[in-house]
Amino acid sequence: MAMKIGLTLNYSGDFKEAADHVVELEKVGADIVLMPEAYSYDAVSQLGYLAAKTNTIELGSGVFPIYTRTPTLLAMTAAGLDYVSDGRFQLGIGTSGPQVIEGFHGLPFDAPLGRTREVVDICRQVWRRERVNHNGKHYQVPLPAERGTGLGKPLQLINHPVRERIPISIAALGPKNVELTAEIAESWQPIFFYPEKAKSVWGEALDAGMAKRDPELGTLDVMAGPSLAIGDDVDDRLEWLKPQLALYIGGMGAKGRNFYHNLATRYGFGEVADRIQDLYLGGNKKDAIAAVPDELVRSISLVGPRGFVAERVAAFAEAGVTTLLATPISTDRHESVRFVEQLRELVPS
Repeated sequence: MAMKIGLTLNYSGDFKEAADHVVELEKVGADIVLMPEAYSYDAVSQLGYLAAKTNTIELGSGVFPIYTRTPTLLAMTAAGLDYVSDGRFQLGIGTSGPQVIEGFHGLPFDAPLGRTREVVDICRQVWRRERVNHNGKHYQVPLPAERGTGLGKPLQLINHPVRERIPISIAALGPKNVELTAEIAESWQPIFFYPEKAKSVWGEALDAGMAKRDPELGTLDVMAGPSLAIGDDVDDRLEWLKPQLALYIGGMGAKGRNFYHNLATRYGFGEVADRIQDLYLGGNKKDAIAAVPDELVRSISLVGPRGFVAERVAAFAEAGVTTLLATPISTDRHESVRFVEQLRELVPS
């Protein structure tokens, strides 16, 4: 599988400006763009806008939380976006986290594994235009008579989807989630991917999932998201990445319930992850940011001279990455486009 390149948009920025940027990146060979959804604008409207503005670049959600829409609505949305983009959409799903699901949506954050499996099963029924009939632990479609009016009957999607198998990508970090992703999804979206540590952290889970994988799903597309800056004078931009890492490692969850803190620990940064978390949760964000180690930032990024970035691209490829969702670190749109053009020249074809 040839390595693809793309990017993930910033959900909190100026979206219309970002969309114009995507049009430019499409012209220089970017393969895919993902639109996140957290607690800013919804991603669906923005993906529809991108579908109208672009012609060839693949579009994906990065990601739709599984709790905030019913499985059939997720399937309908994916089919609609696939239609308006002429078959260029992939459905990215994930759990998000308790901060968003409970704090913003007021929904319980429960049973992520079981719900994910059932969501994928229902979506694929919808796209095949089957009469949806699912009696799972977490979702029952139609709703059983004893829980409703008794008037609900199995229905099928009225429209004929562009494709009956829209690719599904799952954002997963924990071993069981990664194992499930390798079993049932076309693509996997890990965050903060450290190539040299990937096998020790995720290898066993990936192998277990692949052993149960349907061959019809093909090779698992591993979509890593390194930040990108190519040049002899870009090392200072590593500092630009530390606030995000401090936020995720330190502030995205209480102690014992922070997926990103757990990941940093599994990468071998347990003591410093504890320090970042203590500082961040204690309100000392400045020192938490300063505590983020340069080694971690550099290892999960593509930042440095062209030769160094080429070596890092090779490391990502060796670790099994097939799509680089490289986010340019720049305030200059023209420079961002140049970084992507340079990366296009460095990736294996």
